[in-house]
Amino acid sequence: MQGYNCIIVYNEKNSRLLFCKRSKAPYLGLYNLVGGKIEQKEDGFEAAYRELEEETGINRTQIILNHMMDFTYYNQNCYVEVYVGYLKENVVLREEAHPLVWMGLGEDFFDRNRFAGEGNIGHMLEQVKCYGVGITKTL
Repeated sequence: MQGYNCIIVYNEKNSRLLFCKRSKAPYLGLYNLVGGKIEQKEDGFEAAYRELEEETGINRTQIILNHMMDFTYYNQNCYVEVYVGYLKENVVLREEAHPLVWMGLGEDFFDRNRFAGEGNIGHMLEQVKCYGVGITKTL
């Protein structure tokens, strides 16, 4: 089963969230969380930190990631690990493939016309509000 990750990144003031605007399918033109593919035999945390740095320039000294939840899609033979982190400081972002944008917490993250994931982004953010960010692993 192929693994993927998505990473919820809060800015250093915990007032904004980081998104990428998809420039290719799936979800062309929609806002999505950063993340990517977990390589064979790669630890989930390592993959999350690697993808975050590749896509944004944010490295593990600037953020601590927490493993919050997983989604398993048996009909697609894949799973998605969800990580959450709060930046320790203001950072200069470096875009890889998709434009990056910060958004305020008041957005309607369930809006399927603006956000990828069929409402899952809204669901994940509600889980953070209700239950916290999950488990931290020291690397």
